Amino acid sequence: MPTLRAVGHHSVAGAGGRAELAQAIATCRAAFGSVALFSGVLNVLFLTGSFFMLQVYDRVLPSRSVPTLVGLCVLAGMLYVFQALLDMVRSRILVRIAGGFAESLDTRVFRLVVRLPLRAPGMASLEPVRDLEQVRSFMSGGGLPALFDLPWMPLYLGICFLFHPLLGVAATVGALILVVLSIFTELRLRQPATDMSALSGRRSAFAEASRRNAEALHAMGMVGRAATQWAEQGRRYYAAHRLSADVTGGMGGVSRATRMALQSGVLAVGALLVIGDQATGGIIIAGSILAARALAPLELVIAQWRSLVAARQSWRRLGNVLALLPEDGETMPLPRPAASLAVETVSIAPPGVPSLVVRDVSFALKAGQGLGIVGPSASGKSSLARALVGVWRPAAGSVRLDGARLDQWSPEALGQHVGYLPQDVELFAGTIAQNIARLEPAPAPDKVIAAARAADVHEMILALPAGYETQIGEGGAALSGGQRQRIGLARALYGDPFLVVLDEPNSSLDHDDDQALTKAILGVRARGGIVVVIAHRPSALAGVDHVLVMRAGQMLNFGPKDAVLRGLMKNTVPAAAPPASVPSRATVRLGPLS
Repeated sequence: MPTLRAVGHHSVAGAGGRAELAQAIATCRAAFGSVALFSGVLNVLFLTGSFFMLQVYDRVLPSRSVPTLVGLCVLAGMLYVFQALLDMVRSRILVRIAGGFAESLDTRVFRLVVRLPLRAPGMASLEPVRDLEQVRSFMSGGGLPALFDLPWMPLYLGICFLFHPLLGVAATVGALILVVLSIFTELRLRQPATDMSALSGRRSAFAEASRRNAEALHAMGMVGRAATQWAEQGRRYYAAHRLSADVTGGMGGVSRATRMALQSGVLAVGALLVIGDQATGGIIIAGSILAARALAPLELVIAQWRSLVAARQSWRRLGNVLALLPEDGETMPLPRPAASLAVETVSIAPPGVPSLVVRDVSFALKAGQGLGIVGPSASGKSSLARALVGVWRPAAGSVRLDGARLDQWSPEALGQHVGYLPQDVELFAGTIAQNIARLEPAPAPDKVIAAARAADVHEMILALPAGYETQIGEGGAALSGGQRQRIGLARALYGDPFLVVLDEPNSSLDHDDDQALTKAILGVRARGGIVVVIAHRPSALAGVDHVLVMRAGQMLNFGPKDAVLRGLMKNTVPAAAPPASVPSRATVRLGPLS
């Protein structure tokens, strides 16, 4: 699986993502048209101050006419009020455009966040969320209005030329200086901004990993060493941030000084023109204000350059990751599976890892059957379980329910027919009922209770202070390990799924709970479902009728439970072991299952 940085080097790879972003922006096209129109009117209104000064110096002062001054003040005041209203409306429109853009991609980005660990585990899974927020923040901030004002700069320079060519030349020279400063700022900021973004992602990932492993860090005295790594990452991040801030701040200061120097220079040029009787005193002031206004958008763009660069990088990364994980297409609804599970020469490689961990596994189960998968650690059992439920896609071969490959269902449709209990049970903050019901917004109480009864946790839940409405905290912190596993089992059984895959379901259970697990497995088989159990303890196999033995990613034996287990108990090894690339059906000594 390519990294995001590598994908960014291929324009074709990012084309689909950029098209998706462009489509999201296209929904705001009419609103952007309004912003452009308002920007045009605003930039015309920005001339009010210059022309007011021109009229005061050239008409009011020579004529000493108070009524003329009052009329000009009333007219200018009305224009300023209109300008303020338009500026406020434009700002609100931009905020709503940014919000609409983010909302149109919000669900898509969330789906990326939950798919990235399964398809591209090397990437920072929360980075798309930060990138979308960065783009939204830039669109609703002060940088975008400056870009809308920038095309109107020639209007101010043209009026300066109308006043006098020398005033226009002076203003144009100042504009060229600021353009050179902008290019220089871009070149100086490109690498520090890239480094800062990468370091920020690493710090966030390290902080999240430390939060998840807080108990181990404290119990084994690792907090100090983790803090040292955090401080080292912080040192590099702050160094990149300082360099970026120094460049932006320095260029911003130079641009402000350039604009003020230009304003003074225009005054000096105007004074020479007045001395030579080539201009009036009003033109001096008006030209100075116009020159400053002409350069204001450029100055603001330079001041916002760091956020502009960050938004541009976020836009590119977002486009690349959207292209890397395109949206699942519409699939035709299929009937509910009710007959068989077939695994056809399946080979599996973890996401982002080129080597296979499961090779050429094949077996078939019919409705009402149960399979136990056994073998030593690192034999590929959990990897096979992930492929059975569609979490990992096989590198070769296929998994089929009633003859249809798993990818012929949409993830939501497939999830209705699959129950899965992973080794590490993750629950969501909320009530027990919400977790059992798989976060359905309004689950039917009888379905929740039926799943709890099938997992034999109904009485345990009723014994809790608030019963099914008990808040379990983040990750189920309010529950014991065994309780979390049993709630996870009830979630796997919710809705009577056809295929139920349980990965070491009794790792945190005692003897009584083992009996409840066996009862749940038999219940699934009795209603015509298929159960696959990954087992290290023999007690987990009590409810199954078939066993599959794995070692080093290969299937060594598959068949009825009694026959396979008798072969394991004999601890026999074939005289000549087959090559590693050819799966063998012979039984071998695997050691105890526990």
